[in-house]
Amino acid sequence: MPELDLTTDHKALDDDLAARRYFAKFARITRHLAEVSAEMERDRALSAMDGDVIESYVAAIARTFEALSLKYLVSGRMAGIGQKHLTIDLHESGFPVFQEIVTMANDAAQAARHLAGMPDTARLKDEMVRQILSERVVPTKLQYALSQRLYYEALAEGGLFFAQMHPAAEFIAEVSGGRRGYLLHWAVYDSQRNVPVIHLMEVVDSARKALPLDEGRWPGVQAHLMAQSVGGLKLLTIAKGFDTDFADLHPKRLRRITLGPMHSQAFTLQTGAIRDVLAEAKAPDGEDWALAWTVEELESERVEVEEGWFSKTEREVFRLDPFAGQGAETGATRITRSIILPERPFQVLAEKDPEGFRRVRKFVVGRDGRVLVSG
Repeated sequence: MPELDLTTDHKALDDDLAARRYFAKFARITRHLAEVSAEMERDRALSAMDGDVIESYVAAIARTFEALSLKYLVSGRMAGIGQKHLTIDLHESGFPVFQEIVTMANDAAQAARHLAGMPDTARLKDEMVRQILSERVVPTKLQYALSQRLYYEALAEGGLFFAQMHPAAEFIAEVSGGRRGYLLHWAVYDSQRNVPVIHLMEVVDSARKALPLDEGRWPGVQAHLMAQSVGGLKLLTIAKGFDTDFADLHPKRLRRITLGPMHSQAFTLQTGAIRDVLAEAKAPDGEDWALAWTVEELESERVEVEEGWFSKTEREVFRLDPFAGQGAETGATRITRSIILPERPFQVLAEKDPEGFRRVRKFVVGRDGRVLVSG
C-alpha cells in the first residue's frame, strides 16, 4: 500500500486492495459494535430501548460503508471519471470525510433514475463473460458499470447513515399525572471531526396530545434538535435551550455518543499512547485497529417552578460533574470513554498501562470473535 501523505488530514485510498482492506476492517468493527451494545445492555449501562436505537444507527453506518465499498470497488482502474477514490480523514477520525456522506445522500436521491438507465446485473455479467471469452481482456469498464449498478441498488434499498438523521420518538411509559415519557433520538455526521454522533434525549411530555402526533409541536421539536446538533455545543446548552423553548416538554436525560476515532497503523496517523500500542502490537491487518467512543451524559437533578402572573412553568436544574470543578466546563453530569480493540493490541495496552487509558473502559475482541469486557 502507498505510504500515507503526512502533509494533510485527508487521504485518498488510491490502491484498490487497500480500499478493500479498509472496508473489510469497518465491516468487522460495526459488527463488534452491535455486540458491545448488547454487552452494555447486560450490565445495564443501556436499556433495551437504548440498545435497539444505537444498534439501528450502527447498522445504518455499516450499510453506508457497504454502499461506499461498491462505489469504489474498481473506480481506481478507470481513467476519465470524476472521483476515483474514497477519501478518509486519517487524523483523529479514520472515517470517510464529510463530503463522501453528502455525495452519497445526493446519489441516493437520484438512485431510481440511475437504475432505470442501466442494464440489469444479469446482462452486465453476460457481457463481461462474452468479452473475456471473445477478446481475452479484463472487462474493466463493465466491472465498473456493475459496481455502480450495485451501488445504486444499495442506495435504493435505504437504511443508510446520512449527514443528518432526523429525530424520531419512541414511547417509554406513562408518567404520573397523565404525562408521557419519550426517548427522542437523532444523529449527525460531524462535518468538522468526520465521525458519526448519536443523540438520545429522555423527555416527559405534559401536553394533552402525544408529541409524535402533534403537528403543532413535533416539526418544531425536530427542527430545534437538528439545529442544536452542531459540533462544539455543550449538552447543558442543548438541554437548557430545549427546556426554555418547549414549556410542556421536560428533558430529564440527554446523552451524546461520539463513535470514533478509528485508529489503524495502516490507515491513520496516531499520537500519544495509542500510536505506541499499535506500533508495538504489529498486528496483522484484520487485528490492526482500535475504535474509541465517548458518551457524554447530562441528567436533571430537580425541577424548579417559575411563577408568572397567570401561569407556572417548570424548569429543569441539571446535575453537573462535581469532581475537579469540571462540571461547568464540560456541561455534562459525566463523560465516559471507551475503546474496542482486538486481543493483540489489547495485550500491549495492558502491558504498557498508559495513564491516559486507565479510566477508559475496554472491550476486547477475542480470537473467537466474541467481545469481552476488561475494565
